Amino acid sequence: MRVRIKDVAALAGVSTFTVSVVLNDVEGARVAASTRKRVEAAAVELGYAPNHLARGLRTQRTHTIGMLSDQVVTTPYAGRMILGAQQAAWEAGYLLLLVSTDGDVRMEAEAIRELKARQVDGLLYATMYHQLLELPAGLSTSSTVVLDADVVDGSVPHVVPDDERGGYEATRELLRHGHTRIAYLANAHDVPANQLRLAGYRRALAEAGITFDPTLVIAEAALSAGGERAAAALLSRRHRPTAIFVFNDRMAVGVFRAARRAGLSVPDDISIVGYDDQELVASDTDPGLTTMALPHLAMGQWAANRLIAMINSSDPSIDGHTEPRKHLEPCPLVVRGSVGPPPRNEP
Repeated sequence: MRVRIKDVAALAGVSTFTVSVVLNDVEGARVAASTRKRVEAAAVELGYAPNHLARGLRTQRTHTIGMLSDQVVTTPYAGRMILGAQQAAWEAGYLLLLVSTDGDVRMEAEAIRELKARQVDGLLYATMYHQLLELPAGLSTSSTVVLDADVVDGSVPHVVPDDERGGYEATRELLRHGHTRIAYLANAHDVPANQLRLAGYRRALAEAGITFDPTLVIAEAALSAGGERAAAALLSRRHRPTAIFVFNDRMAVGVFRAARRAGLSVPDDISIVGYDDQELVASDTDPGLTTMALPHLAMGQWAANRLIAMINSSDPSIDGHTEPRKHLEPCPLVVRGSVGPPPRNEP
């Protein structure tokens, strides 16, 4: 039989009102610590589970958050966004409901309708990489926070990696080791992260008094084969670079291959910095790849916390925050073994 609130009250020797106050954690309620412990112990002993449906009818809240993703679930390192959001939601007393649409627009629209029908208190919308996003129509009237995308009209809070700062810090790491001839391997696909990382690279060079050389920037497919092709072209030059900052870790793997084929050692002859800190890639190169980590866990946590603040605010359009709707999450530098000083006898 289902354990009822009056069963807990009888075992704890208190009123049903006191049990309700304790188990619902009513703000401002004055209950003695000893009484609170007795009620909680009785609930555990009897296996009492609160009726969230009934509570939701009273409070007009379900304490659930919907999370929609395009392909985040199938992306190993981006999946940490889900973990971060789940952790933050759980700590705040919310349950996260995840739906992966695999980029299917019709399924996405249906998922939004279904989550709303289940009266989720708010929605998180996550994309698998930093991109420009037109918010789906079904989200425009809901409490919504977007992860890993710039919302075109800026209508809802959104969080993205600070890619400009990441490109700057990656280049600074090479400059700190004494490199002055630093190449950048760009993504041939013109995504926001590419331009931002390039801007950070150029800013770091300018601050160091190094004139930007466009011949040291090569755009290729953001895969290991693309990185290998671009690096082979750079390393075959008579006046080759001594260091390469690479758009992502997969391209960096190709740079390692090109260096070996050219008879060069990493980092003795050529230093490499990647981007993403992709699991099973960055740590498995030989030597390990120094890289900028995408802050997916922190992004998920920020998004869930911001959404819960909106849910709890009497005016979701303000949500109690004075910070901008766009939040830039720092990308930490992960130091391994692929960076060293320039070779003494530079080509």
